[in-house]
Amino acid sequence: MTTERERSYYEILGVDRNADDAALKRAFRKLAQQWHPDVSSEPAAVERFKEINEAYQVLSDPKRRQIYDMVGRAGLGDMGGSAGAPFGEGFAGFGDLFDAFFAGMGGAGAGARRGRRPAGSDLRYDLRIDFADAVRGTDKEIDFDLLDRCETCGGTGASPGSVPSTCSACGGRGEIRAVRQTMLGQMVNVTTCSRCSGEGRVIDSPCSACHGEGRVRRHKKLRVTIPAGIDEGHQIRLSSEGEAGPRGGPPGSLYVAVHVTPHPSLRREGTELFHELEISITQAALGTRVRIPTVEGEDEIELRSGTQPGAEIRLRGKGVPHLRRPGSRGDLHVVVHVAVPAKLSRKQRELLEQLAAESGEQVLPASGGGIIDRVRDALG
Repeated sequence: MTTERERSYYEILGVDRNADDAALKRAFRKLAQQWHPDVSSEPAAVERFKEINEAYQVLSDPKRRQIYDMVGRAGLGDMGGSAGAPFGEGFAGFGDLFDAFFAGMGGAGAGARRGRRPAGSDLRYDLRIDFADAVRGTDKEIDFDLLDRCETCGGTGASPGSVPSTCSACGGRGEIRAVRQTMLGQMVNVTTCSRCSGEGRVIDSPCSACHGEGRVRRHKKLRVTIPAGIDEGHQIRLSSEGEAGPRGGPPGSLYVAVHVTPHPSLRREGTELFHELEISITQAALGTRVRIPTVEGEDEIELRSGTQPGAEIRLRGKGVPHLRRPGSRGDLHVVVHVAVPAKLSRKQRELLEQLAAESGEQVLPASGGGIIDRVRDALG
């Protein structure tokens, strides 16, 4: 059984192995603009962006890149990449790996690192808007419950007038290191400090409002700008509008998932709109003026005589705005369908038979019909 070859980080970013920091950054930004989940609607965007982010974070760090170049991903273990990490953030725990590595070799470690306070959770809000608002854009006010920063303590978790103190167990590092001798030399075992939960500080006098958590549950109202041209399933990311992190940790993001109510007469395909217009045989033959729906309201168009079934009339600039190209807009396509009457009155049939005779066309003779048809024709 064969397996697909795992692509290297250099292949993922599209750079050669000698690429410098500037080349890596340019490649990453270009790919991120294409594959970021907030921008791309491709089903594979999330996984593709994680892959790109992981590759950049490894290759942009000299130490990680050196290990990767020597032994590949296996040398990085499960710390090779953190696809969920935001831009600019490193990998939690990777410094620990190098501290242990250099300590075992008798060299200097990376130095003391204060524990990072955990971030708040991301939130999702499902927002339904009508078709016209999706095309034109709008502002919507949303409200939801979340864990927000405690105003009494300012999010620190400590009672007013007091401040968290440095953890005495770990000295503010947020981690406990145990050094032991092995046949290979010194080995360093790094674990999260249990007293401060890795934060490097402890709260001696907890806030009475949040009980030391640094956040409380409250109801929040927020105004969201919906860009013109948004479509069903698109998400709007609002950074730092999610839940607050405990004890002053950074807030998460709020993702507004947009759902669009379909239009009764217009069908959307990307930036193009389609309307199915039904006209009669006589209107198709003689021409007519009809009113059609648009996003802005009804508009009148002219159908020339001899319009054929399936004919398409394009109204330029009456479609949906491009999300990434301000000022550019798609078209409205009016597709013509000619309705053939299933039943004809006697007068209608006589007129059509005269038209057929004038055109030299052969048609079936009229059937006698039943008593009901004859009565209907007499009354008509």
